[in-house]
Amino acid sequence: MVHDKQFSLGLSYFEIMDLSPSDLHQFLSLTSREEIIDWLEWNDRNGTYNDVDSLREFGNVMSKDEGIEIVMRQIAS
Repeated sequence: MVHDKQFSLGLSYFEIMDLSPSDLHQFLSLTSREEIIDWLEWNDRNGTYNDVDSLREFGNVMSKDEGIEIVMRQIAS
């Protein structure tokens, strides 16, 4: 069974996938950038999200707003 990680705000990594787009955006706005990065790495193991890898590959780090946009796209698809 896959370990169901949880955000500090109480929802599991799976549960956010069932939120409406507006509720998801509001939830992510209250979530730390670090937790957004952790969710992205959990959801997409082949992606480049953490600061060390992003700096090495792209020369910059992902902002919280960019992370929110990526989570929203990944859940909508």
